[in-house]
Amino acid sequence: MNPVIALVGRPNVGKSTLFNRLTRSRDALVANYSGLTRDRQYGEGRLGERDYIVIDTGGISGNEEGIDAAMAQQSLQAIEEADAVLFLVDARVGLTAADEMIGQHLRTRNKPTFLIVNKIDGIDDDVAKSEFYQLGIAETVGIAAAHGRNVRGMINQVMELFPRPETETSLFESEEALLTDGLDIPTGEGSIELAEQSTSAKSQLESEHGTKVAIVGRPNVGKSTLVNRLLGEERVVVYDHAGTTRDSVYIPFERNEQRYTLIDTAGVRRRGRVAESIEKFSVVKTLQAIRDANVVILVLDARTGLVEQDLHLLGFVIETGRALVIAVNKWDGLEQRVKQDIKDELEYRLGFANFARIHFISALHGSGVGNLYESVNEAYKAATTRWSSNRLTRLLEDAVAEHQPPLVNGHRIKLRYAHLGGLNPPLVVIHGNQTAAVPQTYQRYLENTFRRELKIVGSPIQIEFRTGENPFAGKKNKLSDRQVAKKKRLVQHVKKQEKKRKKKKK
Repeated sequence: MNPVIALVGRPNVGKSTLFNRLTRSRDALVANYSGLTRDRQYGEGRLGERDYIVIDTGGISGNEEGIDAAMAQQSLQAIEEADAVLFLVDARVGLTAADEMIGQHLRTRNKPTFLIVNKIDGIDDDVAKSEFYQLGIAETVGIAAAHGRNVRGMINQVMELFPRPETETSLFESEEALLTDGLDIPTGEGSIELAEQSTSAKSQLESEHGTKVAIVGRPNVGKSTLVNRLLGEERVVVYDHAGTTRDSVYIPFERNEQRYTLIDTAGVRRRGRVAESIEKFSVVKTLQAIRDANVVILVLDARTGLVEQDLHLLGFVIETGRALVIAVNKWDGLEQRVKQDIKDELEYRLGFANFARIHFISALHGSGVGNLYESVNEAYKAATTRWSSNRLTRLLEDAVAEHQPPLVNGHRIKLRYAHLGGLNPPLVVIHGNQTAAVPQTYQRYLENTFRRELKIVGSPIQIEFRTGENPFAGKKNKLSDRQVAKKKRLVQHVKKQEKKRKKKKK
């Protein structure tokens, strides 16, 4: 098992900056803003051939109320899960009452704990650490997470607590590789840093973490409550306040021997209502999570009904080609007349997304939530199934025989064969001539035909037309010597016949 390392401390001491440095990513939002991180964020790191797991947590101040209390509970849970704890303090602020309270709690947990004095850039290391010795933590390390100073030495010291793998040949990577690893990681904390996992890491984790399911919707529709209900534990912060979730939280888990990764996302409001820069970047992270997911569960609020922002978000999901499941939350307690009105509205306004399953659920009480897994599996299977070119071509021929393409300039559009061009979403590539003139109505006819015959449920399907090139285009017609002589004789014969006709007329 890889060691689990938790980062804890007061708000704004640099936990997320160190998390990004240790995981060589920008997965955690970083800003000069207190209390930005709210949920536990997990990441994977490597030093030489030694792997470890890092947990980023929200700040603990000791006087939490409301949503801050839920955030603190997440941090305390991370301490219980960890094999080692990195307790971060701020060298520039000095020792505070909150630091003393956290230190007292850590001493009672009997966990290997390292006191990490952060932000020592421009300050003498020994002077910066001297004030914090009274916390009674023997292992004290001074670092500058934003600039990478002494980060290698710190993680080296932590990893010495755990046994090394037998296959390890090299001791450690160079400090430069640990600090940068080819990533352009911004060091300033005055502006927010976007988190975008590298492509290679994504492809590596794809097989390990199974089906990626993103939970998206407007603020306060119950996304985090649904995530906790699907997981069966209080994994993310839930609070009756819009904008509780600020970052996209990836949560791998296993159910019935099948692997999933749930992605809890921040709510997306109308652009005109997004004022804070933090919320703007939270929205960007949500849109990135949609592109990264295999299946998207769009959560709607039955109490407010279907609004324009729901349709905009749904349109973005379809444009990205993600498989789709629609969950209408807060369904419990509604009158039967109201329920029927909502169903009629969904049927009328969501005709463009009729391929998606619709579930009426209560994330708070759990009614109907278990049925989401069946639709998620069905949508993922439809989005990733491969079909042979032979079968797709036969379906195309049958569709053309039943309803032929229209005429263009007196010539019939010819569609010759089809093959699979991509997955998630399924992309059917059709070859023929004059395909640029295929009207949208006929394209929709082909989409519906392929969807019906291939039994594609829960996933959009895309059609791409390609026109075959004319091999003689741009080439002069060169005749052989025999053809040239024959052409001359024919011209002479025609001239003689013309002379005879003129003589007869005279």
